[in-house]
Amino acid sequence: MVSLSTLDNNLLNQNRGIKMDKKFIISEIKVSIVKTQSAGADYTDHAKGHWINDTIIANPMSKYPEYYESRSSWGMDAIKGIFIEISTEGGHTGFATAYGGYISSWIIKNHFNRFLIGADARDLNLLYDQMYRASMPYAGQSGVVVNTIAGIDLALWDLLGKIRNEPVYKMIGGKVRDKLQTYVTGPQAKIAQDLGHVGSKIPLPYGPGDGIKGLKENQEYIMETRKQVGPDYRLMIDCYMALDVPYTIDLTNAVKEANLYWIEEPLPPHDLESHKHIKQACPWQKFATGEHTNSRYGFRKIIEDRSVDILQPDITLCGMTEILRIAAMASAYDITVIPHCSGVYAYNFGISSTITPFNEFINLHPTAEKIVPIFGSIFTNEPVPINGEVTLTDLPGFGVEFNDAVELEEI
Repeated sequence: MVSLSTLDNNLLNQNRGIKMDKKFIISEIKVSIVKTQSAGADYTDHAKGHWINDTIIANPMSKYPEYYESRSSWGMDAIKGIFIEISTEGGHTGFATAYGGYISSWIIKNHFNRFLIGADARDLNLLYDQMYRASMPYAGQSGVVVNTIAGIDLALWDLLGKIRNEPVYKMIGGKVRDKLQTYVTGPQAKIAQDLGHVGSKIPLPYGPGDGIKGLKENQEYIMETRKQVGPDYRLMIDCYMALDVPYTIDLTNAVKEANLYWIEEPLPPHDLESHKHIKQACPWQKFATGEHTNSRYGFRKIIEDRSVDILQPDITLCGMTEILRIAAMASAYDITVIPHCSGVYAYNFGISSTITPFNEFINLHPTAEKIVPIFGSIFTNEPVPINGEVTLTDLPGFGVEFNDAVELEEI
């Protein structure tokens, strides 16, 4: 049976005078929950004891003693990852790993599918805009609904690349460099340096709730890490939205001699005015933010104010279509864009971006002592850095293949 949304979209294309090309016309969208741990876009879904969840890391909930020791305790890993597959009448399929769990799955099956079934997959701007506008009554500039749109958008880009038999980076401007340099996020800065990465970003252990003692321990930890990697190596800290303005200023002054390359996400992403205050108070220090800001509207003010030096949109959370808009805004202000995490999605963007000097590689080995794929086992051929560099193939779409051993629960 042909759905009403298919008929509506086909009639729309006929009214525009567009000749229907079956290989581009969307016939089906499937969404599944990723059941296998350490697989997919939810980079927090790991077994107990993993460094990213079960070590002391400053975060928005660490002020509460009962949630202090583990980020899993307050549900950082509760939402889960999804896997989206979009097929066309011509028999082509594109896919993406994304974020949003059962919430995203419900939205796709009960709301967004009406805009997709029967639509032309090449109409990326139209489809993004329709989903964004239609969800305005219950969504905002960031969060699960926008993350859902992002996952659909990435699956569409993958689909188009496969139909056209070319990698996504070729469709967004082509390579501006042959290889991508990477910095590592994780607790093992010296190991990252020894493996050839251009920098290391370490998680900040303590926040305002730990008082002067915690501030002192942060200072000692950062200065000791600086000593280990030497004075000229890029060293950054990730504060994961845990701080406030006074603490950020105190911390920045306390570690000034460490010459940090940037301090990341010290404040909640919605508090745009306070980003301006910390930059004015500590003009020598570069600040970065953006992983929890998922649309161009959230970036507009901090770009205009120049209150942040490095923008870090997460492509699994905002999509390829939206990061291209964010990057266009940033380029007009000569502001650097280094995507947060995002694996192959960030690599395809980074290798084509003139304002992205290097990319992030988050080390998701349980103890961060070995290099493992960012998206774990969900793909069979995800590229990983070798000697601190990522090389992309010319395989179509995002260039990765799904691993059939990963368990999916189709919704």
